[in-house]
Amino acid sequence: MTKKEVCLQYIELLEKGEMEQLLTLFNTDGIIDSPIYGRKPAADFYRDLTSDTNNSELKLLGIFEEDNSDHVALYFNYQWTLKNNEIVNFDVVDIIEFDTQNKISKLKIIYDTVVARGLVKQLDG
Repeated sequence: MTKKEVCLQYIELLEKGEMEQLLTLFNTDGIIDSPIYGRKPAADFYRDLTSDTNNSELKLLGIFEEDNSDHVALYFNYQWTLKNNEIVNFDVVDIIEFDTQNKISKLKIIYDTVVARGLVKQLDG
């Protein structure tokens, strides 16, 4: 798959909550760097996200790729329904770093967490 195809599949699988399939897009050392969940292995991040999530609706706003680069930026809107049915809606940019086989080696998530951080914290409390 091309980097763009991986990105499109990533968005589709994330929205559907198909985390086992989504993890196949990552290499074995895949890392997520999230403003809420911190830096952790992809499997741990998606397990935590799944446990906090009732539903996800994503709208892709753009894919930004440079020639001869191993990085792609995804820009999308994320409507996140938490397990307590609170809804958080925000725009997010994911910076994806690929390895030589077009597997995701690192994904850095960038968004304003003012609302989401408080709501997720309530889930734990």
